[in-house]
Amino acid sequence: MTGTATLPSAQASPRRRLTAARRRRQLIDVALEAFATHGFTATTMEDIATSAGVTKPLLYQHFASKRALYLELIDDVASRLIGVLAAAATTATKTRRQVEAGFEAYFRFTLENQSAVRMLFDAPHDEELARGLRMIEDSIAEFLTPLFDVDIEPGYKRTLASAVVGMTEGVTRDWLRLKPLGTTPTPQSLEEANVLAHRMADFAWGGMRSLNRAAAS
Repeated sequence: MTGTATLPSAQASPRRRLTAARRRRQLIDVALEAFATHGFTATTMEDIATSAGVTKPLLYQHFASKRALYLELIDDVASRLIGVLAAAATTATKTRRQVEAGFEAYFRFTLENQSAVRMLFDAPHDEELARGLRMIEDSIAEFLTPLFDVDIEPGYKRTLASAVVGMTEGVTRDWLRLKPLGTTPTPQSLEEANVLAHRMADFAWGGMRSLNRAAAS
C-alpha cells in the first residue's frame, strides 16, 4: 500500500510556525504513530507529511529518507526506555526490590508508550532497523546480570538474564495484542502492568534463589 495509510491528524495547524526543534519533534511523534499503525513498508513519507500538515520537501529537510527517520525514531525510543531502566536501578538497595523496580519501570513505560514499543517489536527483518529492539534487550540483560548474586561465571549470568529478557518480550507482545492501538492508560491497565511486573520479578527472583541454593549445596 503506497500513500494510502490513514494516519492521525497532526495537532499543529499547517499554518502554525514552529521552531525547527518543535517541528522535528512533531514529525517524530506523527511518524511514530504511522509506523506503529501501518508498519515501515506501508507507510510513506507522503503519508507522514500529510498527517503532520507539512509539505514533503519540508519533511525531507529534517530527514533525508524514510529509513533515516525510522532509525532516529528507534534510537529515540530505545534511549528513553534505557534511561527509565537506569533510573529504576537506583531506586532500591535490596536486590529483590531492584528486580521489582526494573520490571515495574519497563511495563509502565510499555503501557504509556504503546506505539513506540509496538514499533520496536514490529521492526522489519533488517539488521540496522532492528537495532532498537536489540538495544532494549541488551539494556534489560545488563540490568539483570549483576543481580544474579551467585558464584557462577559471568557468561552464565548473562545467558540467564537473556533468557528472562526473552520471556519478558513474549509476555509483552501477548499483553499488547489484547490492547487496541491508541488506548490510553487507565487505573485498570496500570494495575495490569504492576501485576505483570511482579509476576516477572517473582519468576526472575525464584531463578536467582535457586541458583544460590544450588551453589551452596
